[in-house]
Amino acid sequence: MATSAFYLFRGKVEISAVPARVQAAESSVTFSHQIAPILYKNCATCHHPGGSGPFSLLTYKDVLRRGKLIETVTQSRYMPPWLPEPGYGNFADNRRLPDQDVALIKQWVDSGMPQGDLADAPKPPVFSSDWQLGPPDLILHSDASMQVPAGGTDLFRNFILPVPITETKYIRAMEIKPGSPQVVHHANVLIDRTAALRKAHPTDWKQGIAGMEIAVPSGDTFDPDSHFLFWKPDTPALIEPTSMPWRLDPGNDLILNMHLKPTGKPEAVDATIGLYFADKPATEHPMLLQLEDDDALDIPANDPNFVVEDQLELPVDVDALGVYPHAHYLGKKMEGYAVLPSVNGKAGERKWLIRIDDWDIDRQSVYRFAPPVFLPKGTVIHMRYTYDNSSANVRNPNNPPIRVKAGNRSVDEMGHLWLQVLPRPMKNSKQDPRALLEKAWMEDRLRKDPNDQISLYNLASVDMNEGDYKAATSLYRQVLERTPNDALTHTALAAALDASGDWQQARTEYERALTADPENTNARYDLGQLEAQHGDYAAAESGFQQVLAINPKDAGAHAALGAVYAQTQRNPQARQEFETALKLDPNNFDAFYNLASIEAANQDLAHATELLQQALKQKDDPDAHQLLAAVYAEQGRMADALHEFQAWERLKPNEAAPHLALAKVHQAMGDMPNAIREQQAALAIDPNNPGDWNDLGVFEVHAGDKDAARRDFEKALKLDPQNQAAKANLSHL
Repeated sequence: MATSAFYLFRGKVEISAVPARVQAAESSVTFSHQIAPILYKNCATCHHPGGSGPFSLLTYKDVLRRGKLIETVTQSRYMPPWLPEPGYGNFADNRRLPDQDVALIKQWVDSGMPQGDLADAPKPPVFSSDWQLGPPDLILHSDASMQVPAGGTDLFRNFILPVPITETKYIRAMEIKPGSPQVVHHANVLIDRTAALRKAHPTDWKQGIAGMEIAVPSGDTFDPDSHFLFWKPDTPALIEPTSMPWRLDPGNDLILNMHLKPTGKPEAVDATIGLYFADKPATEHPMLLQLEDDDALDIPANDPNFVVEDQLELPVDVDALGVYPHAHYLGKKMEGYAVLPSVNGKAGERKWLIRIDDWDIDRQSVYRFAPPVFLPKGTVIHMRYTYDNSSANVRNPNNPPIRVKAGNRSVDEMGHLWLQVLPRPMKNSKQDPRALLEKAWMEDRLRKDPNDQISLYNLASVDMNEGDYKAATSLYRQVLERTPNDALTHTALAAALDASGDWQQARTEYERALTADPENTNARYDLGQLEAQHGDYAAAESGFQQVLAINPKDAGAHAALGAVYAQTQRNPQARQEFETALKLDPNNFDAFYNLASIEAANQDLAHATELLQQALKQKDDPDAHQLLAAVYAEQGRMADALHEFQAWERLKPNEAAPHLALAKVHQAMGDMPNAIREQQAALAIDPNNPGDWNDLGVFEVHAGDKDAARRDFEKALKLDPQNQAAKANLSHL
């Protein structure tokens, strides 16, 4: 029934001593028949030996000692912990006691708390110290325990847990064991995809990093946060829907952000996380959205009614899966709702997402909708939070009240409304709807603060993902105006410049990133790739070797170094690097592809085929399809070659080369109509190649259409009057 070691009430609470003898009053309500089922279902998850509650409620004797207290906290709705107001959102696992159960508890206490016949009582639930879902697939331990003192203020500590995996894993469930659940108020788990926090604290990260909220970069790809990895001591294992496991890659860290509350005696926190792997990756990809306006949080002392609001319009259809409101001690009334688009000029319907009339930071939680709430495109999500900074607020940490602003300390304030949504697929579009959501969200943040660095960077990442490199370059430069030595942004700007064709300036930006952070392996790796693409193999080789000196288990760097060796005719060394990469990462596409290229050149076509098939299991890549098609053609497997060239054309529909290759295969198979069709498709894309017009004429001759062939040989000669093949063919014709 509780997640903290004490109870706070507006009035005096009297706890009755255990009666020497309990008289069974004239009542049909007994512990065994009615009360035990209520308590076992709603309270025992915390109130059992070793649980987070300050006492156990598993036996009649336990309950008898605290009967009056139980009546008080259930009548006031303080317990079980459940903040949302009924009728303002439909939630799974609703812990609010039904009115009839509250009435039964009161009736039982008022009648003298009779035990009843134990034969009527259900068996008390059994709580094991073992893992709830059985042995995890991977167990992570914090490197050092933390001693929480007996008294003092709340503590916020971030424990960094490196993830020792060599291939991508998908997590279907997670369980946290903090060591002393009584001292842990709640925890959030963050995925640090670049190990940024550990790198920022190279000497002290094992002791845990102080701080209430932290931000970590998501890496060099569009990878928005998507899951509520929020845990409380009364929370069972966090189990994700089958279609939505979350991803962990080699090199990732998990950050366990813990809110710790002294209990009156020293406690040790020694965190352990158990992870359970899914068999398959996610097929549905949710996303977390946040409403907030912390810049507006400047609450005068003695103000009992300070309001902060925010809103966000949805650019796509979504299903809302869950909601997490958050404030500190001054939060009072929390409202989240959605206004649907207007219909035929009529104002849109209001749908409540959540309403809390008496916020309590000690009882915060994630609330999951049952069923999900559909919100169509054009819906506006609203957040409206009211704060009470008066002495009448019994949770106010300051007496007398003082001015309070936004901040990460518990005595500062926050106002956040997190919403997990699952975007619905967009009709007639392959665009990721999460990118549109991210763009709308970041633009809304910039509306409130045009200089918000995180929003500028994230918006640039969306532009990169959509191929708008010019816009991304402009935004990254805006970020660097405020933070000129930020290695991450220099690296991102370099990638945008390279993608837009300005590789010389990209090289300069990579060098600036390395000046700011010489240990930045991402910048050094990307610079090596740039140098290799432009023929500076010596510099690329040196760069990849430096990456491996910092991280010898970087499979990508081994594969890239192998590619340099292959380009400089050092195939034995190249083969060794590719094989090392595949030992470290059995799913490394580049290693499969480049090793296949070596085998194809050595005429080991069977092994090249096998390697390319493995490569294509990792990525649907046009170059891999093209090479596999060529290998099949070399083996005389023309039908298989045709299939692979068609896959190449599917991925590169606006390029002439796949159509030309398909035309050659159709010709070899004696299918002249399709050979002509593919050759014409190539010439529609690139009509200025005389050799292609000549080849089309040849196909038409074989198909018996001499007039069309004559016209196309003449087109070839018009483009190139000296084209000997077209001259000869026209003469023969």
